[in-house]
Amino acid sequence: MASYAKPTGPTGPHAPAPQARAGARRPPQGQAPAASSFHNARRGRTYGALDLGTNNCRLLIARPSADGFTVVDAYSRVVRLGEGLLESGRLSDAAMDRTLAALAACADKLGRRDVRLTRNVATEACRRAANGARFVERVYQETGIALDVISAAEEARLAVLGCHMLIDPEGPPGLVFDIGGGSTELMLVEAGTIGTPDIIDWISLPWGVVSLAETEPQWPCRQSRSDAYQRMLDRVAPDLERFAARVDVRGVGEVQLLGTSGTITTLASVQLGLPGYDRRRVDGCAVAAADLASLCRNIGHASVAERARIACVGPDRAELIVAGCAILDAILSRWPGGQVRVADRGIREGILRTLMMRDGSWMARS
Repeated sequence: MASYAKPTGPTGPHAPAPQARAGARRPPQGQAPAASSFHNARRGRTYGALDLGTNNCRLLIARPSADGFTVVDAYSRVVRLGEGLLESGRLSDAAMDRTLAALAACADKLGRRDVRLTRNVATEACRRAANGARFVERVYQETGIALDVISAAEEARLAVLGCHMLIDPEGPPGLVFDIGGGSTELMLVEAGTIGTPDIIDWISLPWGVVSLAETEPQWPCRQSRSDAYQRMLDRVAPDLERFAARVDVRGVGEVQLLGTSGTITTLASVQLGLPGYDRRRVDGCAVAAADLASLCRNIGHASVAERARIACVGPDRAELIVAGCAILDAILSRWPGGQVRVADRGIREGILRTLMMRDGSWMARS
């Protein structure tokens, strides 16, 4: 479980490997420190997880705690790194400049928080772009951040690791979906797994909120918007049907739907009637699938101005939210009924759990 704590203030620049405090007691020469001392020392360390997606740049900085970890700092900015990628096959200069500015801010936070161990991942935009590798080199040269361009399989694994604890262990398999900027991952996950979750099957769809939104302009009239929304559904449906057929072959009927992404957390906020985003209300909540599907269609048919006036959507998400609605609507149409559990956690939390387990800060837990 992650808890979010008030930042405690800067702790100094990057430092070399941790050193013993002055006056600290040392074990006799040749004797290893007690296991409790070993784990306590690591629980004082600070870890970082950076997720550079097609649309957003997000950073989470945390320390281990008895029940998981405590977040001490965070950062999120819409950078639209994949803007225009579908047409050109390349990252644009403007998109790279926006992203570099965000990554420089992340590097500053990592330094001020004295982060000792971090993993910085990049996903679909850097995987797909012809100049993705060159951009990764530039990021390291200008910010000191070494990006790891991960596969879709690793992206799916980290997303599940970050949120699988919200799957009811007594229920049917979980169907976790992560609607990103350049792709959407769906993972069929065994319920009741202790420790590392068991992914039974998964798929990565080539459509995310940025890539799908760029297939349609912002139509002025309602009928044109309705037609465009249907075309978006039609683009997503074939891949979903192929995955659904594989799920059916495995004899899986009922599933638990669990969504993690800006799309599902935003739509859950709207459905809950919140005046502004509140993670405490959204993370872990359950929303009726039928209500979400109806909301998706209403937003999908609305104009940009109408969407911008919706609380929790606003001008920043008004353009891309329709594509997210279409992807979610297509998922809910294929697996209708019941409720959708919502997770405001995912890849970054999965990275932190992995780093802390490997570093011996705490053992894997369900």
